[in-house]
Amino acid sequence: MKATAERYLPNWSIALVYRPDRMDRGGDHLAFNESGYPAVRFTESAEDYRHQHQDLRTQDGIAYGDTIDHLDFAYLARVAASNALAAAAMALAPPPPATVKLTGAVSPDAQLAWKPAPGTTLASTYRVYWRETIETAWTHARDVGRAQSATLSNVVVDDYCFGVASVSADGIESPVVYAGPPGAFP
Repeated sequence: MKATAERYLPNWSIALVYRPDRMDRGGDHLAFNESGYPAVRFTESAEDYRHQHQDLRTQDGIAYGDTIDHLDFAYLARVAASNALAAAAMALAPPPPATVKLTGAVSPDAQLAWKPAPGTTLASTYRVYWRETIETAWTHARDVGRAQSATLSNVVVDDYCFGVASVSADGIESPVVYAGPPGAFP
């Protein structure tokens, strides 16, 4: 979602926050996450707490509460566009690869192998991703064509996280499937 929105929306960036929600508050996305579905929450970085999680009231001349006159419609339009772009990218993408496996313990090379998802056409190719374990986004990628395995020479499995995405003939990419149990995309 971040990469797609930032590619197509000028002067828009999305900061990824790796926690379920803000302190002592909950969003609509939590029920999806708890049921095993990927879901995200958008939060304006410059929150005005007078207008969030407050009972409607005026106190000492200050209006409190979440009312439409405090809504930032330009920001909301960007959020809606980000959601639409993500939905379009998911709808147009090929199915992600299945059963991505990582091997290479006690070796200078990482080896990945995967199986195509049911329904994947021969037009799909694959892109292997990796990043250092301290990174939050993919920093390296290699297109491997229609192969269903790849060896990354001098990329040590202990120092990186790995994943694989399917890529359609017109360049639309599936979600990256993490090569390991946490965060796997079903």
